[in-house]
Amino acid sequence: MSSRIAFIGGGNMAASLIGGLLAAGHAAQDIRVAEIGAERREWLQRRFGIAVFERPGDAIARAQAVVLAVKPQQMREALAGLRPAAGTLVVSIAAGLRLASLERWLGPGLHYVRSMPNTPALLGAGISGLYAAPGTPAEVLGLAESILAAAGECVWLGDESQMDAVTALSGSGPAYYFALTEALRDAGTALGLAPETAARLARQTFIGAARMADGEDDVAELRARVTSRGGTTEAALQRLQSGGLDALLKDALGAAAQRGAELGSTLDPEL
Repeated sequence: MSSRIAFIGGGNMAASLIGGLLAAGHAAQDIRVAEIGAERREWLQRRFGIAVFERPGDAIARAQAVVLAVKPQQMREALAGLRPAAGTLVVSIAAGLRLASLERWLGPGLHYVRSMPNTPALLGAGISGLYAAPGTPAEVLGLAESILAAAGECVWLGDESQMDAVTALSGSGPAYYFALTEALRDAGTALGLAPETAARLARQTFIGAARMADGEDDVAELRARVTSRGGTTEAALQRLQSGGLDALLKDALGAAAQRGAELGSTLDPEL
């Protein structure tokens, strides 16, 4: 028998998790969603055959798990007056929001888990970092993982502060990939390729390389195999390295992680 799961917020990430849960065998009658947008509520009901509500309090009735899937800036307002039953699992997928904030807003006696999925979850190909306070029962951890695993892989973290690093690496990571694909496309166009040809070559090259990286070989070894001494690939990589690619990426992820930490403080100044 599947657990009853309620979602507060019915956006794209929530929809991807709902679709994955249904595909994994969860019954539609065990999934409920609170969503303020009338058109979105209609779409969710039509798309998944689940119960949808305007008020969060109606959605969480008798739920074993509540997934907080609204934007971080809207979270406190969305949770105002909400009181899940004691022992309920509360999973937040909001960037920056700390467990201490959620506990202050929803109260004690609940099991809290932070998670950071990423947008490939929309295709069932995402990955999520998860953190739960020490002492959280194993069955609760298992329920949390089963929800996030519906949209991809899961990685458990040993310290909540690592969530900012996960946000910087995999949460924001798809945007880096898109930016690199865009840059590769534009560079190919600058070399004389037709824009549509350059776009197709850039896109499929990254897709194919990602499939190769999904194997057992380390990416450093895969890179070495492609890089013949004195060849074209070596010339390009040397130029990237001399331009400080590694340091630039470290700085970029550091900026994202710092912003995640700042966001948590901004959303709850009382911490």
